[in-house]
Amino acid sequence: MGTAVTTLIKDSPPDAPEKRPGAPAAVKRRGRRENLAGYLFMSPWIAGFLLLTAGPMAASLYFAFTDYNLFDSPQWIGFDNFTRMFDDPRWQKSVEVTAKYVVIGTPLKLLLALGVALLLAQSRRGQAFYRAAFYAPSLIGASVSVGFVWRALFSDDAVVDRTQSFFGWDVGGWVGDPDWVLYSLVALTVWQFGAPMVIFLAGLKQVPKELYEAAEVDGAGPFKRFWSITLPMISPVLFFNVLLETIHSFQIFGSAYVVSNTSCGPADSTLVYTCYLYQKGFKEAQMGFASAMAWMLLLAVALVTAVLFWSQKRWVHYEEASR
Repeated sequence: MGTAVTTLIKDSPPDAPEKRPGAPAAVKRRGRRENLAGYLFMSPWIAGFLLLTAGPMAASLYFAFTDYNLFDSPQWIGFDNFTRMFDDPRWQKSVEVTAKYVVIGTPLKLLLALGVALLLAQSRRGQAFYRAAFYAPSLIGASVSVGFVWRALFSDDAVVDRTQSFFGWDVGGWVGDPDWVLYSLVALTVWQFGAPMVIFLAGLKQVPKELYEAAEVDGAGPFKRFWSITLPMISPVLFFNVLLETIHSFQIFGSAYVVSNTSCGPADSTLVYTCYLYQKGFKEAQMGFASAMAWMLLLAVALVTAVLFWSQKRWVHYEEASR
């Protein structure tokens, strides 16, 4: 009898938890309160995004298909702004100047950033000071005041002109020379290599030292270790810097506008894309045409970004993919 009762007790299912009336409704109310609190904290960002980003983008997309001069009501003209754009020789010149700036400036900036990062990755006295000193130009390089200083440095009979004359290279000031003024902008962007340098430095710190020790045992020299170990290991960081700096180069405006004394260079030699967009939109009051230019720039940057993401499969090595 006792055994049967014990077996019955063991085999009986546990008591179901008592259901309290209204519990699901309370849970729902608490979830709604939490969601409301989350949206309340996000409301400044949401309002800023809608009013300062999404709203202006939608308006510019509409203006791109209109004839709008900032004063009269926009008139719908379809794709006329885009067709007129491709027939505009100054627009073609701005594309050429911008492409030249991106192709020359971005690789030089990244090469210098990587080279300095390799030097700073080694333990040495005063390392923190050198890192801060090399990073400082990235903080002040985009300011208008630096643009004025840069224009003064590369003007006729200025520091750069006197230095190159001392070495027998008498080409005059770069700012007034259509063949050289763009290279002064390239020098300015290369001088601001601090931000990608810090990112490279962080990537170099993640490379295992055991790989270099094993390579030294196998007799690999410095160049072989750099090519076979360092570059593959920091390739994700390299891809990030290439992507970021390429997009940043397409957006150049302040330095070109200031160094060329608001004229975008002699003979349109520094007529970068954004400078011509500014002239069309705010100096000539052709906001419809300027909006069309802005969307063409967005499409060009998106295309370049897509190409970079497609190419990363060939040269970017992720640790997860190798496992």
